[in-house]
Amino acid sequence: MDKVPITKAGFENLKKELERLNRIDVPQNIKDIEEARAHGDISENAEYAAAKERQSFIQGKIQEIENNLATSVVIDLNNLTDERVVFGTTVTIEDIDSGETTQYQLVGPFESDISKNKISVTSPIGKALIGKEIGEEVTFRTPGGTRNIEVLDITIETEN
Repeated sequence: MDKVPITKAGFENLKKELERLNRIDVPQNIKDIEEARAHGDISENAEYAAAKERQSFIQGKIQEIENNLATSVVIDLNNLTDERVVFGTTVTIEDIDSGETTQYQLVGPFESDISKNKISVTSPIGKALIGKEIGEEVTFRTPGGTRNIEVLDITIETEN
């Protein structure tokens, strides 16, 4: 099984989510099932059906997170260099066609979140940026078409 890179913060967030599911969501769901079952005939009980569906969702999410944790390898961001784009670095890019600048941190697929400008190293742009230096122009294909960007800056955010 391939190991998937993850930051220490991303790994800790997965562990916290797993703990929340096991300590809060599972017990609450069990209570909801018991409460719905107490209402009588479960064959036509919408509350019971919804609680059982939620139970299935929670168990699936727990299995997914456990698998993600098992396949993750934590990458130490404290020894990075800002000479090249690598996992964990934050890169400022400019879209050559539009002139728009954007800043992304390259992270693993389990912690990517475009709303927080965290993109996966396995995404088209992530793959294209790995190994690049400041001033390099990069052309890559996305589902929306070909993009041309320039690396403007590379910074490092160390973890504690």
